[in-house]
Amino acid sequence: MRPDASARLPLPVERFFQFSLLGLLASGYLAVAGSAYLDLPTVVLTGGGILLRALMVAGMVRLNISERAATFAALVYAAFFPLDYFLLSRDLLTAAVHLVFFLAVLRILTASSNRDNLYIAVIAFLELLAASILSINFNFFLCLNLFLLFAIAALSSGEIRRSMRRAATTSRAGMKHFHSRLALLAVWIALGILTLTAGMFFLLPRTADAALSTLTSRHIRVPGYSEHVTLGDIGEFKISSRAVMHVAIYGNQSMGPAKWRGDVLSDFDGWTWSRGVLPSDHAILSKKGHISLGVRAGQQRSYRVEFTDLDSRNLFFAGTPETVEGLLDGTEVEPGTGCFRLPQTPPSDFRYDVFAVLEDPPETAALVYPTPILDLRRRELYLRLPALDPRIAELARSMTAGAANDLARARAIEQGLRTGYGYTLELPRRQVKDPLADFLFVRRKGHCEYFASAMAVMLRTLGIPSRLATGFQLGQYNPISDLWVVRASDAHSWVEAWIPGHGWTTFDPTPPDFSSHSLSVFSKFGLYLDAAETFWQQWVVGYDPHHQGTLADRIQQAVRRLGIGWSNSLAGAGSKWAARGKVWLRQFGPAALAGLLMVCSIWARGPRLWRALRVRRRVERVRRGEASGADATLLYERMLQVLRRQGYQKPVWFTPLEFARSLPATPLGQRVEQFTAAYNDVRYGGRTEAAPRMSRLLDELERPPKKS
Repeated sequence: MRPDASARLPLPVERFFQFSLLGLLASGYLAVAGSAYLDLPTVVLTGGGILLRALMVAGMVRLNISERAATFAALVYAAFFPLDYFLLSRDLLTAAVHLVFFLAVLRILTASSNRDNLYIAVIAFLELLAASILSINFNFFLCLNLFLLFAIAALSSGEIRRSMRRAATTSRAGMKHFHSRLALLAVWIALGILTLTAGMFFLLPRTADAALSTLTSRHIRVPGYSEHVTLGDIGEFKISSRAVMHVAIYGNQSMGPAKWRGDVLSDFDGWTWSRGVLPSDHAILSKKGHISLGVRAGQQRSYRVEFTDLDSRNLFFAGTPETVEGLLDGTEVEPGTGCFRLPQTPPSDFRYDVFAVLEDPPETAALVYPTPILDLRRRELYLRLPALDPRIAELARSMTAGAANDLARARAIEQGLRTGYGYTLELPRRQVKDPLADFLFVRRKGHCEYFASAMAVMLRTLGIPSRLATGFQLGQYNPISDLWVVRASDAHSWVEAWIPGHGWTTFDPTPPDFSSHSLSVFSKFGLYLDAAETFWQQWVVGYDPHHQGTLADRIQQAVRRLGIGWSNSLAGAGSKWAARGKVWLRQFGPAALAGLLMVCSIWARGPRLWRALRVRRRVERVRRGEASGADATLLYERMLQVLRRQGYQKPVWFTPLEFARSLPATPLGQRVEQFTAAYNDVRYGGRTEAAPRMSRLLDELERPPKKS
């Protein structure tokens, strides 16, 4: 279509079509952006291009990019594409996505013809197709619904647009509320399509796990759960609120202050913690996905852990695991640390079941029998220190002055750090030579890594073996999905110290972060989104014959319960209904009768009153010179009613002009002929300035004739 062709179309139709097409492109863009695959420049530039196009369609911004300039920009990017592929992205799919989005922005800013509109629709479909490969989360489902809605709106408005161009001389009415009516129609059609396909979706199970696991990529890597942790890594990771694990705790049992322990680190060089070289022990290997470590005394708990976006070979446990099911073949357990490590990175839907024991505080727990012993090689490893600021050892001695044993000393340091220092995720603005000394004596605030590192080092200066443990806080309970949600912001590190008679004991010197998990509107909304994501992953992505059978069984049980409840209620309801009915009639009978009469009156008179109000509103609009073809038709019908009351009936085969000329040459006939001329000017000629003349002549016709 030539640029001037759209100018002949009614503005509501053209604008609705352009916004529908833009929504089609935006839904594809949001689908890819929600997969966390796009880099920040691509997200910002594409979003800016879509916003600029929206302002252009709304008439708030005027921008004219010539065809030559657009072609030149496309050729320049075509030359840049190999550089992006080989030097920047180093991935064909990533470079192709960059190309698609660049062409999308270029095309939407220069679109002026039907061919350009077709290109935009194709690009939007390619965006959605790319998102289906890059992401399988709930965000894709929402964007797919938006894409369907805007596709229906674009197709319907495009067909109206095309038909109006073919018959541009035909007068059309009904442009009022065009946007809302067509948008409502698109919504109903989209809901109908989703309703019809939902039954087929849950009727046919799918087994596309292998394909999805091959096509989808991971976007979250957990810093701090590898062989090295540099001070500041976990603090950067805690900024994200993305869910990394979901935990189902069986029996609704309380977990208390438990933490999800994943790894322990022993070597510290002043900046970085690492696992170190432990004395060689034979690792315990899983057999057929199962590991059993024996039974210990304590509070027993059972739960299931499911990784969401956690790219880690370490498994995470609350308490001491005794039995673990669902492991990958080759999973090993280090006897010295109790850490579980998978042989490879797990799939996205990896889950395992755990039977564990929660440890009691050493002050109240019984001594372990037989007494655990830390051999000299491990003791030396867990007492090793780098060159330290001498003030650190002095601070440790001053905090533990008067403590009688190692447990009391550890508690004193733990309490001293929790009460004497502040919690913050703000990292130091400049690099310092000794980060622990800067934390303890200068900044006096930090996040969990600094607190745990300071306590472990201070314990070692006192001759108490210690190590750094990494993992997550317990998380937040989601009552909607009945799961505990562990987020990246729950990443945590703490201390394990060797206490004689108890063995490795947990200490947490980090003060609480009162800003986490605040019950704000956004956090509650996040719980609903997380529950929707959990449902999506379980019942959509992972829907298989097993889930199909579970769903059928639940429906059958619900129907059976409903039938039993209904029959039981009928059995004893006969004698009660009459008594309850009499009481209800005495209390609410008069009010109910008055309400019924009011409803009947509104039902009988309401449509007529509504039509009268609409006529009055249109007449006022006509008098202001804002009439449309539909308003002119309404006034003409009202004029015919006036003539019928005076004995003149318009034959259906007469045109308005023929009927006016058939009337007698009286003042009434002259006014009708003038009214008909004004009606033709507004209805077929589009001259709205003639509308006030119609209103004035109609008022004259409605006046009763003067008596002679």
